[in-house]
Amino acid sequence: MEIKGCIAVVTGGASGLGEASVRTLINEGARAAILDFDEERGAQLVAELGDSVVFYKTDITDENAVQDAIDKTVDNFGGVHFAINCAGVATPAKVLSKRGPISIEQFNRVVQVNLTGTLIVTRVAAEKMINNTPNEDGEKGVVINTASVAAFDGQIGQIAYSSSKAAVVGMTLPLAREFASYGIRVVTIAPGLFDTPMLAGLPEKARESLITQVPFPKRLGKPEEYAFLAKHIIENPLLNGETIRLDQAIRMGAR
Repeated sequence: MEIKGCIAVVTGGASGLGEASVRTLINEGARAAILDFDEERGAQLVAELGDSVVFYKTDITDENAVQDAIDKTVDNFGGVHFAINCAGVATPAKVLSKRGPISIEQFNRVVQVNLTGTLIVTRVAAEKMINNTPNEDGEKGVVINTASVAAFDGQIGQIAYSSSKAAVVGMTLPLAREFASYGIRVVTIAPGLFDTPMLAGLPEKARESLITQVPFPKRLGKPEEYAFLAKHIIENPLLNGETIRLDQAIRMGAR
């Protein structure tokens, strides 16, 4: 699809991969709604990017909040063409630790945000997309979900994160098959190690240790490199029903 003149909904759009995606789409002539918790950062982006962006403080696990935010997006901009799901959490925990078994509440929270939240946003956004005028291919919209290499190479302590991201991978093809009749494509990106707030809190030695695991290029990924792939997915009509690893050939070790 052509990006110019279209409208995107980006979860986690106030920082990291989501923010980079917002900026890239805005630069290509789109408008975007940021769904995020960070009100301060959201306000800063709206002030910087102007009328092309709106911000809605949104808990993506809350169906009513998501519906309200996307309804407001349509009211403001006239529709939704792209949904990019970047919001996620990665709370680490072993199944069995010195403190005892993992808290099921903690496990469920990760799954609720990473998996259920992704589906909540996808289903509401897709319902708006089917009202769009199709292009020459009959295309009306694109959904881009975010998994992780942890979906395939889960490490010790990543039981909740890995399983939730593996489920995002698992729903990619069924969604693409179902949405085909509506003219909506669905593609998942599985990032490797990216320089985002999720890794920013790690000590420098820990970050350096992670980088040693990366084959090439030997550094953390840049958020704009995720956004570059998201842009290509939107513009390339043959990309559908696939999960793309964006990981510099990394295969995570057990620890």
